[in-house]
Amino acid sequence: MKHSHVTQTSLILSQSGIRPGFAGFKALIAVTFALALSKESSAATYATQCTALDICYCVNTDYRDAINDNVARVRQLIANNKAQGKAIGYLSVPLSSAGGASFAVNAEAAAKTADSVTARFGARSVWLLDPGAEGGSGMNGASGADFMYMWTQILEGRGGLGEDFDFFYFVGPTDFAAYFGLTGQGDLDRLEDWFDKRVAQDPDFKKSVDQGSVTKAGFRNYYGLRASVTFSYGSHDEWNIARLINDRRRGATDFGIANQLAIVFDGRPVTPGGYENPAASGDVGRCIK
Repeated sequence: MKHSHVTQTSLILSQSGIRPGFAGFKALIAVTFALALSKESSAATYATQCTALDICYCVNTDYRDAINDNVARVRQLIANNKAQGKAIGYLSVPLSSAGGASFAVNAEAAAKTADSVTARFGARSVWLLDPGAEGGSGMNGASGADFMYMWTQILEGRGGLGEDFDFFYFVGPTDFAAYFGLTGQGDLDRLEDWFDKRVAQDPDFKKSVDQGSVTKAGFRNYYGLRASVTFSYGSHDEWNIARLINDRRRGATDFGIANQLAIVFDGRPVTPGGYENPAASGDVGRCIK
């Protein structure tokens, strides 16, 4: 590493016209030191963080305080709603731009789905935690692993039995179709038209398209064929969290089969066997040294 710094600095000096000699040597040392400090300050530090369910993530330590603060804040939100006698649910929804999606569109679809689910069960009787709305202001730039370390702590509860929650709602293709107003006739064509209209009306969305981070074909294919927790890294982990919590509940004398967390996918209750089937891991994993 030190040799690479010297080589890089020597190149800078030669390009800047600094000549060899004592003055040049001092300049070499100064620039090398500055480069080293810059590199060290920009390099994130990662650590393996595990939860009560023994689920581990490789977390950027810069976000530890933000994660701890948001866990405490969201737990208080849950407690406030539980005190009103409400059933507490968690909305598992794809939010990232992976696979051709748009983060902004996913966040809007999450909010609309949360409103729809709340209306279905009744606002007086249910409160649904939408991760798109409650991610915390200090998590800008965080990775999926950072977010999942936070959500896992919230979901599992202090005792690892998900005691703060009553149900999980996993968002499926029907929920996304409702957001876009798809009818089952020419849905991919409708999505292309929706895309064109969004580009014309939303400067931020147009900027993403101009920069190539969102493409018309990718957008159409994602939202027409794949928009669902089935294709989400974080939602895969959340499915496994729900399964682990229910596995613990089935073996706990205070819970048992009758008091498992209810699980809904795409608007319909999951079959009994679905409660026990794991999914492939998403962001779960220890840091590799």
